[in-house]
Amino acid sequence: MPDLVGITTSVPIEVVYAAGLAPVDLNNHFIASGRTEEMLRVAEAAGFPRSSCAWSKGVYAAAKDLELDRVIGVAEGDCSNTHAMLELLSADGVDVTRFGYPYGRDAHELRRRIERLADGFGVTYAAAEAERPRLESIRDRLREVDRLTVDGRVTGGENLEWTISGSDMRSNPERFGADIDAFLAEARERPATSGPRVALCGIPPAYADLAAVLESLGVCVVLNEFPRQFALLDGGADLVETYLNFTYPYDVFFRLQALQREIAARRVDGLVHYVQSFCFRAIQDRLLRDAVSAPVLTLEGDRPGKLDGSALTRVETFVDILQRGGRS
Repeated sequence: MPDLVGITTSVPIEVVYAAGLAPVDLNNHFIASGRTEEMLRVAEAAGFPRSSCAWSKGVYAAAKDLELDRVIGVAEGDCSNTHAMLELLSADGVDVTRFGYPYGRDAHELRRRIERLADGFGVTYAAAEAERPRLESIRDRLREVDRLTVDGRVTGGENLEWTISGSDMRSNPERFGADIDAFLAEARERPATSGPRVALCGIPPAYADLAAVLESLGVCVVLNEFPRQFALLDGGADLVETYLNFTYPYDVFFRLQALQREIAARRVDGLVHYVQSFCFRAIQDRLLRDAVSAPVLTLEGDRPGKLDGSALTRVETFVDILQRGGRS
């Protein structure tokens, strides 16, 4: 298997694959480890305060857990915690490559940054572009997963599992694609489900059972906003357009325009907006509420786990409102 390169969020993985290496999304490894509390303690022992984002701590601990030699960190377009986290990794002897998305979504600047990233890995922009069709064939299968989610044949939890893995293709695009094909063959044969249609917005929730609980109460989760973005499902004609269409690293108004389109296309009845404790994106909750006309439930969480009693009660009340036609 090719050597692994950690990534702190979605980056132009075409560069990594062109270099004969394999990306691994550190967020995904953190959650999939089954040892999230242990990993958080590792990060806190290394210097992270308890009053810092669990995702930042998890990313650091995941890099240490995998004993990685190299990490690509998004130092512009993610959170400010990333800067300090990358400094800690660098001090620990990890070769840190910083990549940034230009806040103004300038195409020429983004191309220059992708070129610099490619140069740092000893490949060319053209070589990275040549990898794009192979990865786009996998993204096409993820788009089918997403379409079947809208149709009510794929659950919100299943959608999350597949789309979140699109950020690194599970470090093996061909195997990942074959796994999706097997899943799709079964999912296409399912009957469609019905019920109020809910969008999960914001970063992937620390509440691992959120989608399952919602669906157990009779609603259909038809959108996982940021996991869909991490998988680059909006696509583009080339690398630059693909990563310009990625809403996560840019301003909130560009993100909300894309979200409004998806809400309309998926006939969403209500939104659950997950915000992470100690994360700047929580400040944007008001802007999201102003931008949509459907009911919004905002849930805040911190360390990974299941919905606690208070959050569960709020979810049940929200679903009851949706089932009564959105009347509070």
